[in-house]
Amino acid sequence: MSSIRNIVILTGAGVSAESGIDTFRDANDGRGGLWEQHRVEDVATPEAFARDPDLVLRFYDMRREAIQTKAPNAAHRALAKLDAEWEGELLIVTQNVDDLHERAGAKRVLHMHGEHLNAWCTACDARPRWTGPLIDRPACPECGKAALRPDIVWFGEMPYRMEEIFAALEQADLFVSIGTSGAVYPAAGFVRNARELGIETLELNLEPSQGTAWFDEARHGPATELVPAWVEQVLER
Repeated sequence: MSSIRNIVILTGAGVSAESGIDTFRDANDGRGGLWEQHRVEDVATPEAFARDPDLVLRFYDMRREAIQTKAPNAAHRALAKLDAEWEGELLIVTQNVDDLHERAGAKRVLHMHGEHLNAWCTACDARPRWTGPLIDRPACPECGKAALRPDIVWFGEMPYRMEEIFAALEQADLFVSIGTSGAVYPAAGFVRNARELGIETLELNLEPSQGTAWFDEARHGPATELVPAWVEQVLER
C-alpha cells in the first residue's frame, strides 16, 4: 500500500443493504429485492414514466420516504473516515441513490445513478433537493412548472458524470469495488478499465461477483466487517 496515493472506490447496494435498504435484486433469481412487486419495465424506464407516471412516482415516493428512516452503517462510516484522513486523491463513485455516504460524513462522493433526495425538473434542468412526495405534481422551485421527476438514472439513460469517473480512474493507483454484483454496466466494466490502465484492483463483496476474476484480490464477507478492516489497513500503511 505504500505506493498507493490516488484511490477510486465503487460502491453498490451491498454497502447499504446492512442499513436495511433493499437491494436491486437478490443473488439467486432476481426476486426478493427492490423490484419484487414490480417489473423493472414498469417503474425504472423512461417509457414506464411516460406510460404510467402515477405508478412510477408512487414507487419512488415510497423509496424516498423509506431511506430517510435508515442510518449509515459501519461500512459507510469507515469510508467517511478514509475520506477525511486520506491525503491523496479519493473518489467514492456510488451506484446507490441513498445519501448514507454523505450522512456518515463522506464528502468526495459522486452519484452516478442519481439521488433519491433530489428531483429533476425536465423543463429547466434544475435538480433541487427533495425530501417529500412528487405524486401531487409540485411546482419546480426554480421555474414554477410542474415538471419534476425522480433524479434517478433509469434503464436506457446515461449515468451521470462518466467523463469525471474515467478521468479519476486514469489517475488512480487503486480501484476498489465494494458491495456490487458486477452485473450492471457501465459500472461493471470499471475493473476492466482499471486493469487495462495497470491499476491495482480489489473487490470487497459479500460473495464473489460476476466480475471477481478480473480483480487482483477479492475478499468476501459482510461490508460492515470487510470495509472497516480494509480502511484501517490503508490508513496504517
